[in-house]
Amino acid sequence: MTSLAENAARYLEFLCNEIETRQVGSNGNRQATAYVADTLSAFGYQVEMPSFDCVDWAGEKAELCIAGRNFEVFPSPYSLPCHTVAALRTAGTLAELQAVECKGEILMLQGELTCEQIMPKNFPFYNPELHQLIVSLVESKAPAAIVAATSRNPELAGAVYPFPLFEDGDFNIPSVFTTEEIGQQLLPYAGQTVSLLSQAQRIPSTGCNVIGRINPGAPSKITICAHIDAKIGTPGALDNAAGIVTLLLIADLLQNYTGSNEIELLAMNGEDYYGANGEKQYLEQNEGRLGRILSFVNMDGLGFQTGKTAFSFYNQTKERITAFRSILQKYPGIYEGEPWYQGDHMALVMNGVPAIAITSEKFMEIEQNYAHTAADVTALVDVQRLIEAARAVSLIVEQLEG
Repeated sequence: MTSLAENAARYLEFLCNEIETRQVGSNGNRQATAYVADTLSAFGYQVEMPSFDCVDWAGEKAELCIAGRNFEVFPSPYSLPCHTVAALRTAGTLAELQAVECKGEILMLQGELTCEQIMPKNFPFYNPELHQLIVSLVESKAPAAIVAATSRNPELAGAVYPFPLFEDGDFNIPSVFTTEEIGQQLLPYAGQTVSLLSQAQRIPSTGCNVIGRINPGAPSKITICAHIDAKIGTPGALDNAAGIVTLLLIADLLQNYTGSNEIELLAMNGEDYYGANGEKQYLEQNEGRLGRILSFVNMDGLGFQTGKTAFSFYNQTKERITAFRSILQKYPGIYEGEPWYQGDHMALVMNGVPAIAITSEKFMEIEQNYAHTAADVTALVDVQRLIEAARAVSLIVEQLEG
């Protein structure tokens, strides 16, 4: 137990504090995937690092000036840069967006149009029709740039306030974001000339998933997953260095596995990235072979110092759920929680794959106060909870034998 705790603390320190960032495409992200690959190799796993093309991004600053007055704005992640002087137009409802004329001007979106983050144009797993309509209308209006005044939306954007309305490298209208309070201050300036500067850069790059295997090629496999990337500007301790730490603890516990299944440990890269590149790559590589997966275990947001660890089950037989429950009863810090639908497991669940999701009981507290912000630090993580989850998953692997 002491060794596991020491290792867990060391893994967490490296992933959150010794590298600058884990945003997809960044040098820190590549350092993180190399670290996981080296650790899995040291435990005796056969390791693959299938790569994909992606976009790194740097946003330096943004400035909005009207009538000699400066307003605080921020470059939208993955946005193109701009330096525009033009009239300000506004839209706060769908009807106003449909009516506004703003070609070559600066369009401020606010109100009901900005109450939740717009899903990326090409996101494959979830894209509401309303979001698609808003994007289509904005593109058809052809503004030179967008200012988005947003509020709070922890379900989709985490604890960030204000949140970027657009976080999409496929959306090519430059955009910045600001608070809803500043949005209200800007409304009286509609029709006046605005100066907007946003310094940002899209950087062509590469990333990769990391896959470690024992007994590769067996008829059936158990896949254990955690996403390795983090949002721009956050250490990502709970989201999701804690999941990767647990993955590496499981790798340690299962390194001498001699059962008949393939054990596949997957550090997925892209859960917090507009392109979901790692998820798409994994599904493409396993097309027609998802039936091999006895269970897909996904770990995200676990280890919070408050509350228990929540396991939930999807597409599982009653017999398996009964067996899993008997394992969870061995651990006082674990319970069977409510289903949640925001993690990498859902891409598999939608394809009929049996799955287990593992997160924190206080998941919404994490989303409302820490997720996607600089406050998501290692002090929030209880490594003993990660060890407990790792031991439970290892027993589940044994339970799935045969």
